[in-house]
Amino acid sequence: MASSSGDATLFEESFTITNVDQSKYDRVARIYATSTDNQTVMSLDINTELFPCQVSEGLSVVLATSLALDGSKEEEKGWKDTAKGGPAEASLADMFDYVCHGKIYKFEDGDDGQTIKAYISFGGLLMSLEGPYKKLTPLRVEYTYLLVKK
Repeated sequence: MASSSGDATLFEESFTITNVDQSKYDRVARIYATSTDNQTVMSLDINTELFPCQVSEGLSVVLATSLALDGSKEEEKGWKDTAKGGPAEASLADMFDYVCHGKIYKFEDGDDGQTIKAYISFGGLLMSLEGPYKKLTPLRVEYTYLLVKK
């Protein structure tokens, strides 16, 4: 997928859901997942009406700076710019089931000195990723799109 989106892809990983906690809200669950190589751990608040999740399901997760297939920025238009009256252009979002836009707002060094933890907010739905520096260094404090599919 990275080749089709130019340099817009910041992070791409496959995860397996290890826990789903729906105790606080009716339509939002915090899912916990581990990457298939067991190096990265993710927690993600997700709208379960739009994207129901179960323990042991696999997820493909991408963080990207742009939804344009060529990796270009869409600063002048929204991600589904239909103001022109024609059909919307194809985008990365078309290939995924759950898409959010948010901001990477904080980083912490891991306890072992080899890992980093990144925090991202999607309008109050939070995500954290903890893993090796090498995997998470492309993330920097900026706006990003979250794309998820099963």
